[in-house]
Amino acid sequence: QAFQVLATETVTGKALEADIYNAIPTEKVAGTCCCVTAYKGQPYLWARLDRKPNKQAEKRFKRFLYSLEDCKEFVWNVEEDFKPVPDTWIPAKDIEFSNGNPLPDENGHMPGWVPVEKNSKQYCWHSSVVNYEAEVALVLKHHADPGLLEISPVPLSEILEQTLELIGTNINANPYGLGSKKQPVHLLVPHGAFEIKNPPALKQNDILSWFEGCSEGKVEGIVWHCHDGCLIKLHRHHLGLRWPLAETYLNSQPVVVAFNRTKYDCDFEPKSLFHHFSKLDGQRFDRLQDIKFD
Repeated sequence: QAFQVLATETVTGKALEADIYNAIPTEKVAGTCCCVTAYKGQPYLWARLDRKPNKQAEKRFKRFLYSLEDCKEFVWNVEEDFKPVPDTWIPAKDIEFSNGNPLPDENGHMPGWVPVEKNSKQYCWHSSVVNYEAEVALVLKHHADPGLLEISPVPLSEILEQTLELIGTNINANPYGLGSKKQPVHLLVPHGAFEIKNPPALKQNDILSWFEGCSEGKVEGIVWHCHDGCLIKLHRHHLGLRWPLAETYLNSQPVVVAFNRTKYDCDFEPKSLFHHFSKLDGQRFDRLQDIKFD
């Protein structure tokens, strides 16, 4: 996008229609989007892959956007205007169709997914957080004790048809300071996992003060989960605030590793994250970013 999106002081009609005042505010986690859905007869992790227009179609689309002709609608040739994607690609669930073809969104992209194979080179950081033999994923979530995070293997069947965020060393410039080049650390966070306990009022000045004035506000943004399934997102950038931050709310929280290796029949590969975390079972770290493997 050759323009910047900024928040105004007015709550949008879309947000009001979705009843944002009664929505659940959650931390917007900075990573890359994934989902878990079936593939080859079992739950699989899928990586986000948007189908994008080829150069000629993109030029045409940009000319249309800058012409400001609101009366006309841009017409795509779905079969010819888009770059090829793998045969395993599937469109995202909320995408619209016409004559059996998925339609691009207002940005000219078709959101979708590709399955993450076991030894994928392209999606190696995605594949590091799943083990298809044990059918588990490495998940970061709240522990039963308030104020404590937990890293544990979660059955893929328990997060089936959910979207998650992959965070870590080699994702999105690693804003949470996880791992190192020598020993990368990656984790999955289910969307909506971190509810904001003391959210700001839905007024621009209150939200600005919350982002800048309290530890819970040291996040990339807020996602309001509305009861009708609608998600309303606000990024710090929408308010002219910087991201990433030197200290974030997420990476400064204490975390415990809960990994009972006896529950799994398979042997985890010695260099895998599953092997490393299983050796840390029961260990607690003062901050998420303090996790180190010996």
